[in-house]
This record gives sequence, C-alpha cells and structure tokens, in this order.
Amino acid sequence: MGDNNIIDADRYGPWAVIAGGSEGVGAEMAVQLAEAGINSVLVARKPEPLEATAERVRAAGAEARTISLDLTAEDAVARVREQTDDLDVGLFIYNAGANTYGHEFATCDLDAFQPLINLNVGAMLRFTRHFSELLAERGRGGIMLVGSMSGYVGMAKIAVYSAVKAFVRLFAEGLWMEMREKGVDVVEFVLGLTRTPAMERAGLNLDGPNVNEPDDMAREGLANLANGPVYVASTCQAQIEHLSGTDRAAIVEQFNAGAAAMHPEDN
Repeated sequence: MGDNNIIDADRYGPWAVIAGGSEGVGAEMAVQLAEAGINSVLVARKPEPLEATAERVRAAGAEARTISLDLTAEDAVARVREQTDDLDVGLFIYNAGANTYGHEFATCDLDAFQPLINLNVGAMLRFTRHFSELLAERGRGGIMLVGSMSGYVGMAKIAVYSAVKAFVRLFAEGLWMEMREKGVDVVEFVLGLTRTPAMERAGLNLDGPNVNEPDDMAREGLANLANGPVYVASTCQAQIEHLSGTDRAAIVEQFNAGAAAMHPEDN
C-alpha cells in the first residue's frame, strides 16, 4: 500500500465511495486507489462483478465493502449510508449513467427515458448532496462526476442522453465554485470512447485506434482530481475544443455522421 504517489491519500482517503465501481473505469479507479492506500466502498447493481473488483482491491492491500443496489431506488442513499456513516470518506466518485434508451424523439416512448434521467440526474444529485455536505464538514476531499463527450453535442436518437450529460457538466461547474471555499475538490472527468463493458453492451465499434483503455482513463482522472471544474481526458481534448465551437449546425452534422459509423448495426 501507499506506492501510488499520484493520489494524495491524506486528502482523499482513507475511504472512497464509488457509485458504478464494479467494472470499467470505476473498477480500475478502485484498484489504483487501493495501491495508494485508500479503501473503497463499491456500489453497483450486479453482485458478481462487484465482488470480483472488491477482491482486486483487497489483493492490492486495501479494504473493500460492496453494496449491490439500484442507484435510482428511493432508499439507495439510505442503504449506502448504512455502510458508510461509520467511515471517514474523503472521495466520492459517481461513475454511473450509461445510456439506457435510444430512439428518435418524435416517436419515442417518453416514459422509457425516465430511468436514464433518474440515473444521470436524480440519483447523481441525491448522492452528491449527501457526500458534498459530509466533505464540506470534513474540510477536505474530492468529488468526481464522470462525464461524457456526448454532453458537448446533441446526437440523433440519444438527444436526451446528450442533454443529461450536459446537465452534469454545468452542475459540476457550479458545485466546484461552491465547494472550493470549503476545501473540497470537484471535477467532472470527461471521457472519450473507452473500452468498457458498458460500451460493449451498447454495441459500439471498439476496434479503432482512438479507443481508450479503462486503466489509462482511471489513472488520468485520479491524477486530475484537483483540476476542476471540468477535466477532459487528454486523448479527446482537441475534439472537445472543436465540439465547443459556435457553428453548431456544422458541428452537430459532422459529429452525428461520425457517430453513425460507430453503430454499424444501425446502418
């Protein structure tokens, strides 16, 4: 333990809570935090990958607790508090919010978008509300909200997903302003296309040269906890700068054309 000097264990430890910590980038963050001497509480729906990641954390020399639950459940925060109120939590990571429904909006099932909104907005706000108060009282620590390139440009068939990801970014900016005076770092860590189980389940083409690996993204994100309010992964900074331009029609058309190539089953 303690050999990862990228992460300040005194500031962000001794415990981290990772919502969406069972696989992909969240799991790699938990292992890298363990290498820095920080224990993790891993929260996600599926118990098997949760326990597999917990074993990796323990093998790296840290403690791990697992909580299998639906983050959008009304009692989700209360159930997490049952396992964390006795801990000194220095870091909260919300790494949940994958797209769960894509459809042309004019003919969509509007109710089918609600779980997507609940996960990316409702649950994120409830969990962040709890841990931001806790960290503010503590006077140090960090909050990371894992974001997406989708939050910078509207996309056909996932317009609602793009919109909720934009919400996360703007929320992070405001929260960063509030929390920095309390000694707490806030960052939205914006990922590009990353080889995660969630991306694979979405049917994305992950064979290209510009696909990121979860362990690389985890390392970069944790190294930039203090570089809020928004830190964009280095592999997609140039693209994000382009997507932030003012010629929205050209940008949206170009990006959607490229995105269509990532979904070969839809073409």
